[in-house]
Amino acid sequence: MQEVPKGKLREGYTTGACATATTKAALTGLITGELQTESTIYLPVKRFATFHIESCEITAQMATACTIKDAGDDPDATHRALICSTVSWSDEPGIALDGGVGVGRVTKDGLPIPVGEAAINPVPRKMICETAEGVLKEFGIMKGIKIVISVPAGEEIAKKTLNGRLGIIGGISILGTRGIVVPFSTSAYKASIIQAISVARASGCEHIVITTGGRSEKYAMKQFPELPVEAFIEMGDFVGFTLKQCKKQGVRRVSMVGMMGKFSKVAMGIMMVHSKSAPVNFDFLGDVASRAGANAALVEEIKNANTASQVGDMMTAQGYLSFFEQLSDNCCLAALKEVDGGIDVDTTLYTLKGEFLGKAVRNSGSY
Repeated sequence: MQEVPKGKLREGYTTGACATATTKAALTGLITGELQTESTIYLPVKRFATFHIESCEITAQMATACTIKDAGDDPDATHRALICSTVSWSDEPGIALDGGVGVGRVTKDGLPIPVGEAAINPVPRKMICETAEGVLKEFGIMKGIKIVISVPAGEEIAKKTLNGRLGIIGGISILGTRGIVVPFSTSAYKASIIQAISVARASGCEHIVITTGGRSEKYAMKQFPELPVEAFIEMGDFVGFTLKQCKKQGVRRVSMVGMMGKFSKVAMGIMMVHSKSAPVNFDFLGDVASRAGANAALVEEIKNANTASQVGDMMTAQGYLSFFEQLSDNCCLAALKEVDGGIDVDTTLYTLKGEFLGKAVRNSGSY
């Protein structure tokens, strides 16, 4: 995991803000014939920001401006990406906006953009069009224009994002509701969870599988081969948030698949399982082991263990497999309590290497 830099973290700008700034520069260049070196726009967070224009090309019919995205101190897949806007005159009145190279296309329902359209989210669309309108008005231009946003490395960058899973094909999305990127903010990750559940529901999924990461998701896909890829959602550390969103969006069954470390916390009712915010409670694991039949010496050993997976190894070696069933059942109960019932929940535990440890199932009212 990327280290969090010391001191005050530097904010960055969203792809939407960059696309807006380059559109303003390209349109201004097209109208005036002057090469633009910077572009100042008004952000949704109610402040101005000035962007350095990396390159600007102008012909009689079109102009292109590009900027390099600065995500500040946020570990963002699009940091340092070149974001470009090409503006050309159009015979049609008004403003037409589309995506070019490296901007994805929407192929599945459930996103805030219709199928077939470029993956430029509603707030960036509004920013780009309103800013362009302002420039046209400033210069008294009545002609129509076409704006095409492109990200030359977008298709490659998209491989590091969830876009493929969400049905956004061929590049990245142009995102951002505020214009700025707050370093290490949880809001972007939560937004991606909500979006992933929306896509799953729009494609008819009533059974969703939530995992803490890529490895547990791989094991979950082997466990549930009958489910489509949209049904699998990486919730990261946001267990409670994801469960509540599943219930809110009408999911009937949720399967939680994970490993000892994070799920030993969920079993205690801890729904934000980041390692720093909630350490593993070995006394709790010792109590579960005791209920599973472990003798006093083994329970003491568990209470002094270093990691949850080490505890799992101890219990497996001694043949106390009901320990994992109990732990899984505790996870189901905690999940149902978190959402106040209304969904069926099952939990499966695996080792880091993908060996099955135990499973439990609870229906919507059993907590």
